[in-house]
Amino acid sequence: MRFTHWLRAGAALAVLGTGLAQGQILIGQTVGITGSAAATVAESMQGAALYIDSVNAKGGVGGQKVEVISLDDKFDPKLTLENTRTLIEQRGVIGMFMTRGTPHTQGIVPVLEQHGVSLVGPSTGAMVLHEPVSKYVFNVRATYQREVEKAITHLNTLGIKRIGVVHVDDTFGADGLAGALIGFKANNIEALFIEKFDRAKPDYAAIAPRVSQKQPQAVIFIGTGAAVVDGIKALRTAGVSGQIVTLSNNASGGFVKALGDSARGVVVTQVFPSERSLNYAVIKEAMDLAKAKNVGDLTPAMVEGFVAAKVLVEGIKRAGAKPDRARLHAALEGIKKFDVGGLEVTYSATDHTGLDFSDLSIIGSDGRFRR
Repeated sequence: MRFTHWLRAGAALAVLGTGLAQGQILIGQTVGITGSAAATVAESMQGAALYIDSVNAKGGVGGQKVEVISLDDKFDPKLTLENTRTLIEQRGVIGMFMTRGTPHTQGIVPVLEQHGVSLVGPSTGAMVLHEPVSKYVFNVRATYQREVEKAITHLNTLGIKRIGVVHVDDTFGADGLAGALIGFKANNIEALFIEKFDRAKPDYAAIAPRVSQKQPQAVIFIGTGAAVVDGIKALRTAGVSGQIVTLSNNASGGFVKALGDSARGVVVTQVFPSERSLNYAVIKEAMDLAKAKNVGDLTPAMVEGFVAAKVLVEGIKRAGAKPDRARLHAALEGIKKFDVGGLEVTYSATDHTGLDFSDLSIIGSDGRFRR
């Protein structure tokens, strides 16, 4: 992967893939290369690059290289929308790939529909992108609601019932909260508390003491990157000693590193197999490609990028010799039981969910995710 600068608005431009002088299949991406989600974004992009570069090294698809043009939206939904219009209307991409953020992705759906452009593998598990089916959104990962529900059920089986929720005050947070409420109801327990924080300017000075006074056995923390890191540290400083659980959007080495001494014991839900599980062919494939490029250990975020890239390329392959927006959409919707390496992806006109895999991990003393 290499970074250059695109002069329009000074946005950072990343290009996944090489061979720019040859025939190209242009795919667009708008994502927070900088901003609060940057650490996780970098890892997911690295995972995607592992697969796309390997495809391009073998001649691409039908003799054309796959080029993913990535613009930095700084994790700002307004920039996400602006970048999407630029990529579709000015750069002429035939598809979009791996956006990040719930309000960010929701905000571009009307543009996708206007131009008939498919989005593959948005890095969000928002239920609103699954039900009702969004014609041009092809999810790869499971929903946040499933993640939260599973986490609460697991805590309940351990006898942990004093569980509270801290969530970001946006559509992502509301979606995660909905999953939590489903989980509480399914396990016949009530939320100990529900606290929300501002996405742009989280202030934990008031929240942390209130949470501490409740003496929770566990806290479900729904948010992204730096905001969650700061929130967890604030809770610990305020004396909260209970289990902290956050979602798969924070499953990155960068997140663990940012947490520092507060990382150990934090539970992170996962929507892909363990990055060290050789029982899954897709993990071995990613490991082998990473080793060949002298990339360090895989992370969950890298696995998500890698799998999403496999689905994207499969759609392009099925779109024929001259893939365009309409052919790519038809090809993606026609995918049935596509084996990405131990997991099957299926789409139809009435189901764009993709995978439904969900698991739990805990951050060990060595900073690695353990299942």
